[in-house]
Amino acid sequence: MAETFVTLERRPDNVALIRLDRPKANALSAAVLGQLHAVATDLQDDPPGAVVLWGGRRIFAAGADIVELGDAGADAVGANFAAALGALAAVPRATIAAVNGVALGGGLELALACDFRGCGESAHFGLPEVLLGVIPGGGGTQRLPRLIGVSRAKELIMTGRQVGADEALAIGLVNRVVAPDFVLESALRWAAELAAGPLVAHGLAKAAVDRGLEGTLAEGLALEQEAFAAVARTEDAARGIASFAENGPGKATFVGR
Repeated sequence: MAETFVTLERRPDNVALIRLDRPKANALSAAVLGQLHAVATDLQDDPPGAVVLWGGRRIFAAGADIVELGDAGADAVGANFAAALGALAAVPRATIAAVNGVALGGGLELALACDFRGCGESAHFGLPEVLLGVIPGGGGTQRLPRLIGVSRAKELIMTGRQVGADEALAIGLVNRVVAPDFVLESALRWAAELAAGPLVAHGLAKAAVDRGLEGTLAEGLALEQEAFAAVARTEDAARGIASFAENGPGKATFVGR
C-alpha cells in the first residue's frame, strides 16, 4: 500500500485540520501533492467552517522534491504543484497555514495558497530556487507579489534571501506570530472563530477578492455587486441585520446558511 503523507481531520468545532507528515522535511513529492489535491477536492465538495494546514512542530515544508525535478522534469513537477495548490486555494472557506520551522520554496508556495498565515517566532520563509539557477514554479512569482508587493517579491525571488518571523510580519507575509509551542493551538482557535461566522459570506468574499484580482477594477466591482446581492439573501444576513437592530453590532449568532 502507498504511504499516507497527508491526512484530514474534521473536528467537532467545524474546523478541518490538514496534516503533512513526510519525514524528514515534508518535501512536496508527487505523492504528497497528489494526496493534498485529493484532500482539497474533498474540502471543496464538502466545505467545513475553516481549514488549518499544519506541517508539524519542527518544519512546515522544505520545498519540492529535487530528485523528482531531475527524474520527472520541470513540466510534470510544475503541473503537480499547480493542481494541488490550485485546489487548496479554491476551497470556499478561510484557510490558515500554521508554520513552524521553515517554509522554503514549494513550502512557502504552499503557505501562499492559503488565505492566512500564522507562524512561530523562529520560523523562516524564502524562495531559494534562484540559488539552484531556476525560479519558483509553484505559484511563487504570482502569489507573493500579490501579497507583499512587486518590489519586495522580486527582491526575495531574485536573491533567494530568507526572512524571519518578525520581518515576515512587517512586510505582510504572515498575519500572526506566536511562540513556537503555540502555533497549532493559535491557528485552531483562529479557525474556530472563523468557523462560527457567516460562512456563505466568507466564501463569497474570498471569491470576490481572488477573482477580482485577476481582472480590471470594473470587473472586480461587478463581481462584488453580484456577491453582495447573493449574500444579502442568506439566513445569516437576516440574522445579522435583525441582531444589529435589536442588540447592536457584533452580537449575531450565525448558522452558516
